[in-house]
Amino acid sequence: MISQEKLTQARVSTRWGKWVLIVGIIFAAANLRAPLTSIGPIVEMIRQDTGMSSTATGMLTTLPLLAFAFFSPFAPKISRRIGLEYTLFGALLLLSIGIVLRSVPSVSLLFAGTALLGIAIAIGNVLLPSMIKQEFPYKVGLMTGVYAASMNLSAAIASGVSIPLTQGLGLGWRSALSVWAMLAVVSIVLWIPQLRFRRQPSKNTLKIGESLWHSNLAWKVTLFMGLQSTVFYTVITWLPSILHEQGISQSEAGWLLSLTQFAGLLPTFIVPILAGRSSNQRWLVALTASFLIVGYLGLLGGLTSLAPLLVILIGIATGSAFSLATMFFVLRTHNAEQAAELSGMAQSVGYLLAAVGPILFGFIHDATGSWTIPLLILLVGAVLLFMIGMEAGSNKHVTASQQEKKSTV
Repeated sequence: MISQEKLTQARVSTRWGKWVLIVGIIFAAANLRAPLTSIGPIVEMIRQDTGMSSTATGMLTTLPLLAFAFFSPFAPKISRRIGLEYTLFGALLLLSIGIVLRSVPSVSLLFAGTALLGIAIAIGNVLLPSMIKQEFPYKVGLMTGVYAASMNLSAAIASGVSIPLTQGLGLGWRSALSVWAMLAVVSIVLWIPQLRFRRQPSKNTLKIGESLWHSNLAWKVTLFMGLQSTVFYTVITWLPSILHEQGISQSEAGWLLSLTQFAGLLPTFIVPILAGRSSNQRWLVALTASFLIVGYLGLLGGLTSLAPLLVILIGIATGSAFSLATMFFVLRTHNAEQAAELSGMAQSVGYLLAAVGPILFGFIHDATGSWTIPLLILLVGAVLLFMIGMEAGSNKHVTASQQEKKSTV
């Protein structure tokens, strides 16, 4: 049987092969957020057209997050059975089916399609960082930056073009959502060359996978992932409402939310490169948490005149935190299989927290009639992100013996 080393060399032995793989990863990553962020701006149109309640409509956002939470741990297991390349290919197929189904004139299929695309994205979320560690072991930071930037750029674009597609071009919300099936189909075609390769998992994968739930370091990475996911989805959900309550118009609040997302694009590319070149990532964690704390303090103080600066700081921090979480999957593990196991564990817990976060914050606001307590909780969350991140960012690896040892790399 061909060795793992020779398999990697065969895949990227030519310039053509290397760039085909890079393009495939970029397009696959672009599918991991666009189908979700495209629905936010038109959710009210969906509610009015279908006659659903606000709670039921809100499930269109929450359902994928729940899918991430419950199906992320299964992605490494599927990958071990059929191979990383075939699992990602199957996820892209499932994603395209889900996008098409949710565009069919049926409320039941709307939810069924949303659930399917959530499962598909969960698999991609877990396995693409593993693929990067497997194929680009000496350029992990750069390729993680490319992956994260592609994902977040497509998310920002999808959020921005939903209204123009729906109203400007007169496509209607169903056709506007179905547009993203085209991206999935293109990604499927671009991924086909990778099906010639199939890696076998390393011998100690099962042992590592079973021990992760008992690993202190794995739990630090998991909690960091959970906190940053909760912060991101809470901000995306409630930032416009917070700003509007402080006297900013709805249109300006919406623009500031877009500014938050675009501010996060550059750090999603740069931070993984810096993280990959650093012996540890504690200084990046400290900088990220500092930006979050300053941004939340400004919102808490009602400094509306500084709102653009505050949301830029929050956007930079959320983009940086996501990239750090993704890099921890790679930097805290020894091989691609371990990275997939850690990614599955962290994203399972992380997205469960993310699904609960926005609902909990809305409940607290309704109960208190103010955003003060929710913002204070976010402030505490930023402090916890710093404390946990200082451990997750240390130069260690998870090990099968359930004890983390300092890396000699």
